[in-house]
Amino acid sequence: MKKAFKLRKPGLLGSPFKILILNFIAWIVGVLWITPFIGIFMTSIRPFREVVIYGWWAFTPFTFTLKNYIDALFNPMFSLGKGILNSFIIAIPSTLIPVSIAALTAYGFARFSLPVKKYLFATILFLMAVPQQMTIIPIFFLLRNLHLLNTYLGLILVHSSWGIPWITFFLRNYFSLLPVELEEAARVDGATDFQVFRKVVLPLALPGIISASVLQFAWVWNDFFFALMLIFDPNKMVVTQMLPRLKGQYQVDWGLLSSGSVIAMLAPLLIYALFNRYYMRGFRGWAMKR
Repeated sequence: MKKAFKLRKPGLLGSPFKILILNFIAWIVGVLWITPFIGIFMTSIRPFREVVIYGWWAFTPFTFTLKNYIDALFNPMFSLGKGILNSFIIAIPSTLIPVSIAALTAYGFARFSLPVKKYLFATILFLMAVPQQMTIIPIFFLLRNLHLLNTYLGLILVHSSWGIPWITFFLRNYFSLLPVELEEAARVDGATDFQVFRKVVLPLALPGIISASVLQFAWVWNDFFFALMLIFDPNKMVVTQMLPRLKGQYQVDWGLLSSGSVIAMLAPLLIYALFNRYYMRGFRGWAMKR
């Protein structure tokens, strides 16, 4: 007996209508998300007097000025330029170190069988869920006993150790999607496991590695909590610590504070713009099902 199949009629959420609704929602969310940044940028290029008298969103009269940016970068008390340099000193190694370690670890989880592999991976998932506030006291005393408190190296080690679990989880899923046949062919030709990883796996996994690197760099750059608790020397403070000090002693200078915020956002935005193509490919590959 032949089975009868009923044709389903397209509902209200058919393809064209659904796309229209989703695009409309995306535009609304995008406008709501970007509106505060427009206000911050416009405030950063206006004199302090105009902002105080007429408000953030009153653009008439409007006097263009870059004085706020100059004052923020070269503030005699708390130079944002020095904070940016310190952030680069900490963010670059805090990205390279955990990505390098996590890439090797993730490849081991993805390709090799270990008796306790499931328990080790469960431990990594648990470490990802631990909040910073729960660990700051033992970290503080550990760095103090090792004479690494209030140093670049101490903060780099903290950020690196914090990044290894989630990067391992991210790259392990990415490595598991790569074709095993290429690795087996390389081993037949006499390549060692490390040579297979370096010459075959890394080039294929480059989008995923760059995606993890961009996220780790942005997280370290934007971090305030660890820097606040572990760095006290004004000459070693990062950009997120410098920003609150620009508000002024007796009144909040919104133009100065806004210009500092714009400057602090430039580095992550630049990194994302430079590696956007690899970044998007990495996330698309990570989301694929084998």
